[in-house]
Amino acid sequence: MVGKGAVRAGALRWRGAVVALALLASVGSGCAPRATASRDAGAGWVGTWAASPQLTEPRNLPPAPGLSGNTLRQVLHVSIGGKRLRVRLSNVFGNGPVSVASAHIALSAGGGAIRPASDRPLTFGGQASVTIPAGSSVVSDAFDYDLAPLADLALTVHFGATPSDVTGHPGSRTTSYLQPGDAVTAAALPGAVRTEHWYIASGVDVLASARAAAVVALGNSITDGRGSGTDRNNRWPDNLARRLQADPRTAHVAVLNAGIGGNCVLKACLGPAALQRLERDVLAQSGVRWLIVLEGVNDIGGARGADASAAVAPDLIAAYKQIVAQAHARGIRVYGATILPFGGSFYDSPEHEAARQAVNQWIRTGGGFDAVIDLDAALRDPQAPARLQPGADSGDHLHPSELGHRLLADAVDLALLGG
Repeated sequence: MVGKGAVRAGALRWRGAVVALALLASVGSGCAPRATASRDAGAGWVGTWAASPQLTEPRNLPPAPGLSGNTLRQVLHVSIGGKRLRVRLSNVFGNGPVSVASAHIALSAGGGAIRPASDRPLTFGGQASVTIPAGSSVVSDAFDYDLAPLADLALTVHFGATPSDVTGHPGSRTTSYLQPGDAVTAAALPGAVRTEHWYIASGVDVLASARAAAVVALGNSITDGRGSGTDRNNRWPDNLARRLQADPRTAHVAVLNAGIGGNCVLKACLGPAALQRLERDVLAQSGVRWLIVLEGVNDIGGARGADASAAVAPDLIAAYKQIVAQAHARGIRVYGATILPFGGSFYDSPEHEAARQAVNQWIRTGGGFDAVIDLDAALRDPQAPARLQPGADSGDHLHPSELGHRLLADAVDLALLGG
Protein backbone atom coordinates (compact mmCIF):
# COMPACT_ATOMS: atom_id res chain seq x y z
CA MET A 1 0.00 0.00 0.00
CA VAL A 2 1.16 3.49 -0.68
CA GLY A 3 1.18 4.41 2.99
CA LYS A 4 2.36 2.75 6.20
CA GLY A 5 2.17 -1.02 6.26
CA ALA A 6 0.73 -3.54 3.87
CA VAL A 7 -2.57 -3.43 2.03
CA ARG A 8 -5.40 -3.67 4.52
CA ALA A 9 -8.57 -5.59 3.81
CA GLY A 10 -11.81 -3.82 4.50
CA ALA A 11 -12.49 -0.19 5.07
CA LEU A 12 -12.08 2.01 8.09
CA ARG A 13 -15.43 3.46 8.90
CA TRP A 14 -16.18 6.82 7.42
CA ARG A 15 -18.64 9.15 8.96
CA GLY A 16 -19.41 11.70 6.26
CA ALA A 17 -17.89 15.11 6.23
CA VAL A 18 -19.92 17.47 8.33
CA VAL A 19 -18.65 21.00 8.52
CA ALA A 20 -20.63 22.52 11.33
CA LEU A 21 -19.89 25.96 12.63
CA ALA A 22 -18.02 28.60 10.67
CA LEU A 23 -17.42 31.07 13.45
CA LEU A 24 -15.94 34.07 11.74
CA ALA A 25 -16.25 36.90 14.26
CA SER A 26 -13.31 39.28 14.26
CA VAL A 27 -10.77 39.69 17.07
CA GLY A 28 -8.60 42.79 17.29
CA SER A 29 -5.70 41.48 19.36
CA GLY A 30 -3.32 40.65 16.52
CA CYS A 31 0.29 41.59 15.98
CA ALA A 32 0.01 43.39 12.64
CA PRO A 33 -1.84 46.42 11.26
CA ARG A 34 -5.47 45.60 10.63
CA ALA A 35 -6.15 44.11 7.20
CA THR A 36 -9.88 43.65 6.75
CA ALA A 37 -11.98 42.99 3.68
CA SER A 38 -13.31 46.54 3.82
CA ARG A 39 -9.75 47.93 3.59
CA ASP A 40 -8.69 45.51 0.85
CA ALA A 41 -11.30 45.59 -1.88
CA GLY A 42 -11.88 42.15 -3.31
CA ALA A 43 -10.04 40.35 -0.50
CA GLY A 44 -11.17 36.82 0.27
CA TRP A 45 -10.19 33.79 2.29
CA VAL A 46 -7.63 31.41 0.80
CA GLY A 47 -6.28 28.26 2.41
CA THR A 48 -2.55 28.38 3.09
CA TRP A 49 -2.20 25.04 4.93
CA ALA A 50 -4.34 21.94 5.17
CA ALA A 51 -4.20 18.34 6.36
CA SER A 52 -6.92 15.90 5.32
CA PRO A 53 -8.63 14.48 8.43
CA GLN A 54 -9.10 10.77 8.95
CA LEU A 55 -9.92 8.34 11.74
CA THR A 56 -6.65 7.76 13.54
CA GLU A 57 -5.64 4.09 13.59
CA PRO A 58 -5.00 2.56 17.04
CA ARG A 59 -1.23 2.43 16.51
CA ASN A 60 -1.18 6.14 15.60
CA LEU A 61 -3.24 7.40 18.53
CA PRO A 62 -1.70 10.06 20.81
CA PRO A 63 0.96 8.58 23.10
CA ALA A 64 0.73 8.77 26.88
CA PRO A 65 -0.31 10.97 28.60
CA GLY A 66 -2.95 11.35 25.85
CA LEU A 67 -4.85 14.46 24.81
CA SER A 68 -7.43 14.79 27.60
CA GLY A 69 -6.40 17.46 30.11
CA ASN A 70 -3.06 17.98 28.39
CA THR A 71 -1.36 20.32 25.89
CA LEU A 72 -0.45 19.53 22.29
CA ARG A 73 1.82 21.76 20.19
CA GLN A 74 1.89 21.13 16.42
CA VAL A 75 3.98 22.81 13.73
CA LEU A 76 2.25 23.81 10.48
CA HIS A 77 4.30 24.90 7.45
CA VAL A 78 2.20 27.39 5.46
CA SER A 79 2.46 28.35 1.79
CA ILE A 80 1.32 31.95 1.21
CA GLY A 81 1.33 34.64 3.89
CA GLY A 82 -1.23 37.19 5.01
CA LYS A 83 -2.22 39.75 7.62
CA ARG A 84 -5.37 38.08 8.89
CA LEU A 85 -5.92 34.41 9.76
CA ARG A 86 -8.42 31.83 10.86
CA VAL A 87 -7.79 28.24 11.98
CA ARG A 88 -9.88 25.12 11.41
CA LEU A 89 -10.14 22.27 13.92
CA SER A 90 -11.80 18.96 13.05
CA ASN A 91 -13.61 16.26 15.00
CA VAL A 92 -15.35 14.71 11.99
CA PHE A 93 -14.33 11.16 12.96
CA GLY A 94 -14.71 11.49 16.72
CA ASN A 95 -17.19 9.28 18.62
CA GLY A 96 -17.78 12.04 21.14
CA PRO A 97 -17.18 15.77 21.62
CA VAL A 98 -13.72 17.33 21.79
CA SER A 99 -13.32 20.00 24.47
CA VAL A 100 -10.79 22.70 23.63
CA ALA A 101 -10.04 24.60 26.84
CA SER A 102 -7.79 27.07 25.02
CA ALA A 103 -5.80 27.32 21.82
CA HIS A 104 -2.98 29.62 20.73
CA ILE A 105 -1.08 30.41 17.53
CA ALA A 106 2.57 31.53 17.49
CA LEU A 107 5.56 31.47 15.21
CA SER A 108 7.67 28.37 15.75
CA ALA A 109 11.17 28.90 17.12
CA GLY A 110 12.19 25.37 16.16
CA GLY A 111 11.42 22.10 17.91
CA GLY A 112 8.71 22.56 20.52
CA ALA A 113 9.57 26.22 21.16
CA ILE A 114 7.69 29.34 20.08
CA ARG A 115 8.49 33.03 19.76
CA PRO A 116 6.55 34.38 22.76
CA ALA A 117 6.03 37.86 21.28
CA SER A 118 4.11 36.27 18.39
CA ASP A 119 1.77 34.23 20.60
CA ARG A 120 -1.96 34.96 20.19
CA PRO A 121 -4.98 33.22 21.70
CA LEU A 122 -7.69 31.89 19.42
CA THR A 123 -11.33 32.56 20.09
CA PHE A 124 -14.47 30.86 18.88
CA GLY A 125 -17.56 33.02 18.76
CA GLY A 126 -15.74 35.37 21.12
CA GLN A 127 -14.97 32.63 23.66
CA ALA A 128 -11.58 31.21 24.57
CA SER A 129 -12.92 27.65 24.72
CA VAL A 130 -15.04 25.58 22.38
CA THR A 131 -16.61 22.13 22.28
CA ILE A 132 -16.48 20.44 18.89
CA PRO A 133 -19.36 17.97 18.51
CA ALA A 134 -18.71 14.53 17.08
CA GLY A 135 -18.80 14.64 13.29
CA SER A 136 -18.14 18.37 13.14
CA SER A 137 -15.48 21.02 12.59
CA VAL A 138 -15.09 24.55 13.88
CA VAL A 139 -13.34 27.62 12.52
CA SER A 140 -11.79 30.17 14.85
CA ASP A 141 -12.69 33.82 14.83
CA ALA A 142 -10.58 35.77 12.37
CA PHE A 143 -7.66 37.61 13.90
CA ASP A 144 -4.91 39.99 12.73
CA TYR A 145 -1.51 38.34 12.34
CA ASP A 146 1.61 39.07 10.33
CA LEU A 147 2.26 35.74 8.64
CA ALA A 148 5.14 35.45 6.16
CA PRO A 149 5.04 33.02 3.25
CA LEU A 150 6.52 29.58 3.99
CA ALA A 151 6.49 30.30 7.75
CA ASP A 152 6.22 27.65 10.45
CA LEU A 153 3.23 28.22 12.71
CA ALA A 154 2.89 26.53 16.07
CA LEU A 155 -0.69 25.62 17.03
CA THR A 156 -0.90 24.86 20.74
CA VAL A 157 -4.09 23.37 22.20
CA HIS A 158 -4.96 22.66 25.82
CA PHE A 159 -7.64 19.96 25.78
CA GLY A 160 -10.44 19.17 28.14
CA ALA A 161 -12.18 15.84 27.58
CA THR A 162 -11.56 14.03 24.27
CA PRO A 163 -13.16 10.92 22.75
CA SER A 164 -11.56 7.52 22.18
CA ASP A 165 -11.88 7.90 18.40
CA VAL A 166 -9.50 10.68 17.42
CA THR A 167 -9.59 12.73 14.23
CA GLY A 168 -6.08 13.29 12.98
CA HIS A 169 -3.55 13.02 10.20
CA PRO A 170 -0.97 10.32 10.95
CA GLY A 171 1.36 11.16 8.05
CA SER A 172 2.50 14.54 9.34
CA ARG A 173 6.24 13.97 8.72
CA THR A 174 6.44 16.68 11.38
CA THR A 175 7.11 16.37 15.11
CA SER A 176 4.33 17.30 17.54
CA TYR A 177 4.83 17.86 21.28
CA LEU A 178 2.51 16.53 24.00
CA GLN A 179 2.95 18.06 27.46
CA PRO A 180 1.01 17.08 30.63
CA GLY A 181 -1.34 19.73 31.97
CA ASP A 182 -1.87 23.29 30.76
CA ALA A 183 1.22 24.56 28.94
CA VAL A 184 -0.56 26.43 26.17
CA THR A 185 1.54 29.60 26.59
CA ALA A 186 4.86 27.94 27.47
CA ALA A 187 7.79 29.27 25.45
CA ALA A 188 9.30 25.78 25.23
CA LEU A 189 8.24 22.23 26.05
CA PRO A 190 11.51 20.46 26.93
CA GLY A 191 9.79 17.61 28.75
CA ALA A 192 7.15 16.93 26.12
CA VAL A 193 6.52 13.53 24.59
CA ARG A 194 7.17 13.64 20.84
CA THR A 195 5.03 12.09 18.13
CA GLU A 196 5.06 12.37 14.35
CA HIS A 197 1.32 12.85 13.92
CA TRP A 198 -1.16 15.73 13.77
CA TYR A 199 -4.46 15.70 15.68
CA ILE A 200 -7.61 17.82 15.09
CA ALA A 201 -5.70 20.50 13.11
CA SER A 202 -7.12 20.62 9.58
CA GLY A 203 -6.61 24.06 8.07
CA VAL A 204 -5.31 27.62 8.17
CA ASP A 205 -6.79 30.34 5.96
CA VAL A 206 -5.43 33.81 5.21
CA LEU A 207 -7.32 36.87 4.04
CA ALA A 208 -5.71 37.57 0.69
CA SER A 209 -6.14 39.75 -2.37
CA ALA A 210 -8.61 38.81 -5.10
CA ARG A 211 -5.69 37.56 -7.18
CA ALA A 212 -4.69 34.92 -4.62
CA ALA A 213 -5.88 31.33 -5.02
CA ALA A 214 -5.02 27.80 -3.97
CA VAL A 215 -4.07 24.60 -5.75
CA VAL A 216 -5.03 21.36 -4.00
CA ALA A 217 -2.94 18.22 -4.43
CA LEU A 218 -5.25 15.21 -4.03
CA GLY A 219 -3.36 12.00 -3.48
CA ASN A 220 -2.09 9.13 -1.39
CA SER A 221 1.15 8.77 0.59
CA ILE A 222 3.26 10.00 -2.32
CA THR A 223 1.53 13.36 -1.94
CA ASP A 224 1.40 12.94 1.85
CA GLY A 225 5.19 12.81 1.82
CA ARG A 226 6.31 9.21 2.22
CA GLY A 227 10.03 9.23 1.45
CA SER A 228 10.49 12.90 2.36
CA GLY A 229 12.38 14.04 5.46
CA THR A 230 10.83 14.44 8.91
CA ASP A 231 10.61 18.12 9.90
CA ARG A 232 12.14 19.08 6.52
CA ASN A 233 8.88 20.05 4.78
CA ASN A 234 10.14 18.69 1.48
CA ARG A 235 7.16 16.72 0.24
CA TRP A 236 6.53 17.48 -3.41
CA PRO A 237 3.66 19.90 -2.58
CA ASP A 238 6.02 21.75 -0.18
CA ASN A 239 8.64 21.96 -2.91
CA LEU A 240 5.98 23.21 -5.32
CA ALA A 241 5.03 25.94 -2.82
CA ARG A 242 8.65 27.06 -2.69
CA ARG A 243 8.83 27.19 -6.49
CA LEU A 244 5.65 29.25 -6.60
CA GLN A 245 6.97 31.70 -4.00
CA ALA A 246 10.24 32.13 -5.90
CA ASP A 247 8.41 33.31 -9.05
CA PRO A 248 6.75 36.75 -8.77
CA ARG A 249 4.11 35.61 -11.24
CA THR A 250 2.91 32.85 -8.90
CA ALA A 251 3.77 34.09 -5.40
CA HIS A 252 0.04 34.55 -4.75
CA VAL A 253 -0.69 30.81 -5.24
CA ALA A 254 -1.16 28.68 -2.11
CA VAL A 255 -0.66 24.91 -2.00
CA LEU A 256 -2.96 22.65 0.02
CA ASN A 257 -1.88 19.06 0.61
CA ALA A 258 -4.83 16.65 0.48
CA GLY A 259 -2.75 13.49 0.53
CA ILE A 260 -3.57 10.56 2.80
CA GLY A 261 -1.18 7.64 3.13
CA GLY A 262 -2.76 4.42 1.87
CA ASN A 263 -5.66 6.25 0.25
CA CYS A 264 -7.68 4.82 -2.63
CA VAL A 265 -9.95 6.47 -5.19
CA LEU A 266 -12.71 3.87 -5.47
CA LYS A 267 -13.06 2.54 -1.93
CA ALA A 268 -12.06 3.33 1.64
CA CYS A 269 -8.58 1.91 2.22
CA LEU A 270 -6.91 4.27 4.68
CA GLY A 271 -9.04 7.34 5.07
CA PRO A 272 -12.23 7.84 3.09
CA ALA A 273 -12.02 7.13 -0.64
CA ALA A 274 -11.04 10.10 -2.79
CA LEU A 275 -14.55 10.19 -4.26
CA GLN A 276 -16.04 10.37 -0.75
CA ARG A 277 -13.72 13.03 0.60
CA LEU A 278 -13.59 15.24 -2.49
CA GLU A 279 -16.18 17.71 -1.16
CA ARG A 280 -14.55 18.29 2.22
CA ASP A 281 -10.88 17.96 1.33
CA VAL A 282 -10.94 19.80 -2.01
CA LEU A 283 -14.11 21.56 -3.08
CA ALA A 284 -14.92 23.14 0.29
CA GLN A 285 -11.41 24.51 0.82
CA SER A 286 -11.10 28.30 0.74
CA GLY A 287 -10.07 29.95 -2.52
CA VAL A 288 -9.42 26.80 -4.58
CA ARG A 289 -8.82 27.44 -8.28
CA TRP A 290 -6.87 24.33 -9.35
CA LEU A 291 -6.75 20.64 -8.48
CA ILE A 292 -3.92 18.17 -9.20
CA VAL A 293 -5.03 14.52 -9.03
CA LEU A 294 -2.30 11.95 -8.28
CA GLU A 295 -4.35 8.98 -7.08
CA GLY A 296 -4.97 5.42 -8.19
CA VAL A 297 -1.85 3.35 -7.48
CA ASN A 298 -3.38 1.80 -4.35
CA ASP A 299 -6.50 0.81 -6.29
CA ILE A 300 -4.29 -0.85 -8.91
CA GLY A 301 -1.96 -2.48 -6.40
CA GLY A 302 -4.87 -3.73 -4.31
CA ALA A 303 -6.65 -5.41 -7.24
CA ARG A 304 -6.61 -9.17 -6.65
CA GLY A 305 -6.70 -11.54 -9.60
CA ALA A 306 -6.89 -11.07 -13.34
CA ASP A 307 -10.53 -9.95 -13.43
CA ALA A 308 -10.11 -7.26 -10.77
CA SER A 309 -6.88 -6.06 -12.35
CA ALA A 310 -8.58 -5.76 -15.74
CA ALA A 311 -11.53 -3.86 -14.25
CA VAL A 312 -9.59 -1.36 -12.14
CA ALA A 313 -8.39 0.83 -15.04
CA PRO A 314 -11.86 1.58 -16.49
CA ASP A 315 -13.21 2.05 -12.97
CA LEU A 316 -10.49 4.59 -12.19
CA ILE A 317 -11.11 6.43 -15.44
CA ALA A 318 -14.82 6.67 -14.61
CA ALA A 319 -13.92 8.01 -11.14
CA TYR A 320 -11.57 10.62 -12.62
CA LYS A 321 -14.42 11.80 -14.83
CA GLN A 322 -16.62 12.23 -11.74
CA ILE A 323 -13.90 14.20 -9.97
CA VAL A 324 -13.44 16.47 -12.98
CA ALA A 325 -17.19 17.05 -13.36
CA GLN A 326 -17.66 17.97 -9.70
CA ALA A 327 -14.65 20.29 -9.71
CA HIS A 328 -15.70 21.95 -12.96
CA ALA A 329 -19.12 22.63 -11.42
CA ARG A 330 -17.26 24.76 -8.82
CA GLY A 331 -15.12 26.53 -11.42
CA ILE A 332 -11.99 24.55 -10.55
CA ARG A 333 -9.54 23.44 -13.25
CA VAL A 334 -8.32 19.85 -12.87
CA TYR A 335 -4.90 18.53 -13.89
CA GLY A 336 -4.26 14.81 -14.20
CA ALA A 337 -0.91 13.47 -12.97
CA THR A 338 0.25 10.15 -14.39
CA ILE A 339 0.80 7.27 -11.95
CA LEU A 340 4.43 6.63 -11.03
CA PRO A 341 6.22 3.37 -11.84
CA PHE A 342 6.20 0.65 -9.19
CA GLY A 343 8.31 -2.08 -10.79
CA GLY A 344 10.14 -4.13 -8.16
CA SER A 345 7.72 -3.15 -5.39
CA PHE A 346 5.16 -5.40 -3.68
CA TYR A 347 2.58 -4.01 -6.14
CA ASP A 348 4.53 -5.24 -9.16
CA SER A 349 2.81 -7.73 -11.47
CA PRO A 350 2.14 -7.87 -15.21
CA GLU A 351 -1.58 -7.31 -14.62
CA HIS A 352 -1.00 -4.28 -12.39
CA GLU A 353 1.51 -2.78 -14.82
CA ALA A 354 -1.00 -3.22 -17.66
CA ALA A 355 -3.61 -1.35 -15.61
CA ARG A 356 -1.14 1.45 -14.83
CA GLN A 357 -0.28 1.81 -18.49
CA ALA A 358 -3.97 1.91 -19.46
CA VAL A 359 -4.75 4.59 -16.88
CA ASN A 360 -1.74 6.69 -17.84
CA GLN A 361 -2.58 6.40 -21.53
CA TRP A 362 -6.06 7.77 -20.83
CA ILE A 363 -4.69 10.57 -18.63
CA ARG A 364 -2.31 11.60 -21.42
CA THR A 365 -4.63 11.27 -24.40
CA GLY A 366 -8.21 10.89 -23.19
CA GLY A 367 -8.91 14.60 -22.94
CA GLY A 368 -10.62 14.22 -19.57
CA PHE A 369 -8.37 16.63 -17.69
CA ASP A 370 -7.73 20.30 -18.37
CA ALA A 371 -4.02 19.51 -18.62
CA VAL A 372 -1.62 16.64 -17.97
CA ILE A 373 1.33 16.61 -15.54
CA ASP A 374 3.44 13.65 -16.60
CA LEU A 375 5.03 12.60 -13.32
CA ASP A 376 5.61 9.09 -14.64
CA ALA A 377 7.89 10.54 -17.33
CA ALA A 378 9.65 12.71 -14.73
CA LEU A 379 10.62 9.82 -12.41
CA ARG A 380 10.84 6.65 -14.50
CA ASP A 381 14.16 5.00 -15.20
CA PRO A 382 14.99 5.49 -18.91
CA GLN A 383 16.68 2.07 -18.92
CA ALA A 384 13.75 0.34 -17.17
CA PRO A 385 10.59 2.47 -17.63
CA ALA A 386 8.48 0.30 -15.32
CA ARG A 387 10.74 1.32 -12.42
CA LEU A 388 11.61 4.55 -10.64
CA GLN A 389 15.00 5.95 -11.56
CA PRO A 390 17.47 4.90 -8.84
CA GLY A 391 18.14 8.36 -7.38
CA ALA A 392 14.42 9.11 -7.14
CA ASP A 393 13.58 5.81 -5.40
CA SER A 394 13.24 5.82 -1.61
CA GLY A 395 14.26 2.17 -1.62
CA ASP A 396 10.89 0.43 -1.68
CA HIS A 397 10.49 0.99 -5.46
CA LEU A 398 7.13 2.65 -4.85
CA HIS A 399 7.67 5.94 -3.01
CA PRO A 400 9.97 8.71 -4.23
CA SER A 401 13.05 9.74 -2.30
CA GLU A 402 13.69 13.32 -1.22
CA LEU A 403 15.24 13.90 -4.63
CA GLY A 404 12.18 12.29 -6.17
CA HIS A 405 9.89 14.70 -4.32
CA ARG A 406 11.90 17.60 -5.74
CA LEU A 407 11.69 16.18 -9.25
CA LEU A 408 7.92 15.79 -8.92
CA ALA A 409 7.55 19.45 -7.98
CA ASP A 410 9.89 20.51 -10.76
CA ALA A 411 7.72 18.65 -13.28
CA VAL A 412 4.75 20.97 -12.64
CA ASP A 413 4.58 23.69 -15.29
CA LEU A 414 3.96 26.90 -13.33
CA ALA A 415 2.10 28.29 -16.33
CA LEU A 416 -0.74 25.97 -15.29
CA LEU A 417 -0.99 27.95 -12.05
CA GLY A 418 -0.90 31.42 -13.52
CA GLY A 419 2.83 31.68 -14.12
